Amino acid sequence: MSDRARAGDAVADLLPTGLTGTPDHAGLRSMQQLIQLRWIATVGQVAAILVVHFGYGIRLPLQAMFAVLGVLVVFNLLSLAWWHGRSRITGLALLVALLVDVASLTAQLHLSGGLSNPFLFLYLLQVALGAVLLRSPYTWLVAAATALGVVLLVMFPGPTQVPVDPADGLADPYVQGLLVCFGLMAALLVVFVARIERILRERAARLAALRQRAAEEEHIVRMGLLASGAAHELGTPLSTLAVILRDWQHLPLFASEPELREDVAEMEAQVLRCKAIVTNILLAAGEMRGEAPRETTLHAFLDGMAGEWQRSRPVRSFEYHNRCEQDPPLVSEPGLRQMVFNVLDNALEASPDHVALDVACVGNELVIEVADSGSGFDPAILERLGTPYNSSKGEPGRGLGLFLSVNVARTLGGRLSARNRPMGGAVVTMVLPLSALALEEQDTDDE
Repeated sequence: MSDRARAGDAVADLLPTGLTGTPDHAGLRSMQQLIQLRWIATVGQVAAILVVHFGYGIRLPLQAMFAVLGVLVVFNLLSLAWWHGRSRITGLALLVALLVDVASLTAQLHLSGGLSNPFLFLYLLQVALGAVLLRSPYTWLVAAATALGVVLLVMFPGPTQVPVDPADGLADPYVQGLLVCFGLMAALLVVFVARIERILRERAARLAALRQRAAEEEHIVRMGLLASGAAHELGTPLSTLAVILRDWQHLPLFASEPELREDVAEMEAQVLRCKAIVTNILLAAGEMRGEAPRETTLHAFLDGMAGEWQRSRPVRSFEYHNRCEQDPPLVSEPGLRQMVFNVLDNALEASPDHVALDVACVGNELVIEVADSGSGFDPAILERLGTPYNSSKGEPGRGLGLFLSVNVARTLGGRLSARNRPMGGAVVTMVLPLSALALEEQDTDDE
């Protein structure tokens, strides 16, 4: 496998999972709305049957109509048991549910007057629900089913005849039923279609957030590939420079000049530091997967990280406080180290005179705070915290430190936030679960 392929796999392993496997709750909530609407329809049909049969004296086939209602109730109970506990509901399941509602409505209309039943217009409610919940061609199937239902009512008149005389105005039962049907449809459309629209809007917003996150993580993959390739390219010349500088120290010219010898020694130290940085890049990119993870403890990791940063940076005043009482074993995580270094470097750039690092353990979480005495963050930077190239410096490539740190924290199951202090300066807080850094017990049996 090529170096770029290995680097890409390594970076991909660090990315959060679940972008495509996130449960789509929009289908579940839509099915729940249909079940609630079906219960309301059942109660409304019972009331309408009783009022028409006993109040208006129109003889209805009660046994057959209540049998249809019984089938509808059983289907609703089965639907309730079927979708409960599922992670997603497909469009086909919603289509079947709507077709059952259309069939039930057609059967009830056939038994209670057919085309002369004012509740014939409830077909339009089914079409509206299908248009909101389903995609083509399922939407057209619901519309075709309602049209077929009307055709069947024309071809097969039912056993009941409802007197229709609109000239009587509000005294006519058909006109009264028409008004009730219109009011019922208007109320149901306002309540349920508005709910479904809100569900779909929330789903669209969630998908937009996932697309943005995927784009950011693709950006990280590209940077990981670039960093891995650059690290490979820099390894050889850095090793050559280290050998040359080491040989220079033994030359008579440098042996007789203490200042030159010190400069060469400093140059060699900086080259070795560059080689260490290259090694860490390759380690983070997965080039050393075959090696066993380095075991350490929380205090040793944090204290070593703070000491290394202080020794390698020209900071005038650095305060470090480790307030963690527990000291569990953990794996030395290069991503966490680089995340903290990025935040500390940003703080040093904003405040060369003073940087503070405070670490505490709160419950099962590790809380790392980096404070500086600079001018603080611009409000626009805080609003877009975690987006690439979000910097007030206006220079190409700036603003990637916090972007990478936010994504590392997210990968480890934590979060990163920033705020300005009232007395001046800024505080960046990183909260990580200790379980993400915990040392897993290794199987000692031979493989």
